[in-house]
Amino acid sequence: MKIRFLLLLLWMVPTLAFAQQASRVHLKSKLAAERHLPFSSGVLVGDTLYIAGTVGVDPSHKVALTPEAEARLVMDQVKQTVEQAGMTMDDIVSIQVFCTDLANYDAFNSVYKTYFHGDYPARAFVGVAALLFDARYEVNGIAVRRRK
Repeated sequence: MKIRFLLLLLWMVPTLAFAQQASRVHLKSKLAAERHLPFSSGVLVGDTLYIAGTVGVDPSHKVALTPEAEARLVMDQVKQTVEQAGMTMDDIVSIQVFCTDLANYDAFNSVYKTYFHGDYPARAFVGVAALLFDARYEVNGIAVRRRK
């Protein structure tokens, strides 16, 4: 029993030490930085980027957007965060889309598919009652840098 515990301990120490050494880089969008908003647009930990929930509307602009135009804005915001981390959209492995009207599924997809080449990330498309700033969509995700 003591040998098993010792072996487990010997295995865990280097694993935990490695996990703690992974640096964290907090990324902020221009809008978030200018407005001193209390969140990061993304957090890069090693080769993994965690993309914060992102909407495609600016609360200071009151112009109504088409579902496609708003989808383009939200995906452009996601793309900016991914590129800020030194990655491409094809590094995204998982995406969640929150949508206030599931009738906009096809409109979102018509824009979404133009941001990727080849295979798409795993994805959830979830209906919700409301989003901040009366947005139609909120997108978050995870990207992992591909080894070259």
